[in-house]
Amino acid sequence: MNIAEEAFKELYPGKTENREFRISYSSKFKPLNANVKYTQNYIHFFLSRDWQEFSDDLKKGLIQHLLVKVFRDYKYEKTMELDLYEKFVSNLGRYAKIDKTDPELEESFNRVNTEYFDGEMEKPNLVWGSSAFRKLGHYEYATNTVLVSSVFKGENELLDYIMYHELLHKKHGHRNTGKRTIHHTKAFKEEEALYKVKDVEKKLKTFLRKKRFRNLLGF
Repeated sequence: MNIAEEAFKELYPGKTENREFRISYSSKFKPLNANVKYTQNYIHFFLSRDWQEFSDDLKKGLIQHLLVKVFRDYKYEKTMELDLYEKFVSNLGRYAKIDKTDPELEESFNRVNTEYFDGEMEKPNLVWGSSAFRKLGHYEYATNTVLVSSVFKGENELLDYIMYHELLHKKHGHRNTGKRTIHHTKAFKEEEALYKVKDVEKKLKTFLRKKRFRNLLGF
């Protein structure tokens, strides 16, 4: 019995699964990334090679995290391994290497850090993403990276708001209820409401609407 099968039995005691459990390690993944693929015959977990250096308990927690996504309708028992993995990921950014800093994003980070975090927030990696209109920003815990949509280049007021939102993710982390992962906790929402620019959400919606229209016209 491999650790993937053990992870399933511990997460879903009493349930049976006839498919084969497989684990592979790949050098194609970014550090500590992983995914799962499944068919009628097998459930295959693909982990980056970095995971080979970690304990079986932590790898079990990762696999159980992926299993919850596969078996959405199953009620599961929160295991020590899953709890260990979630705490590990939530705190991982503290130890990630800082090697990607865009100058414009760094200026935004410095403004927001001074204004809202008393200059005490540790700088994450700061990178531009594609010109996305739906996913405006993202904080990646595993690599301690704030990624911001390129549509905000040159838009300091709105850029600072997106930066603030993502830095709150870095500060507050996430919480697992046993059924789902909550990224916007009560504490997160309360602190987000302290942003000082009035009507910033209205300004953001207006900007995105105009930007989409200009893109459609080819401007």
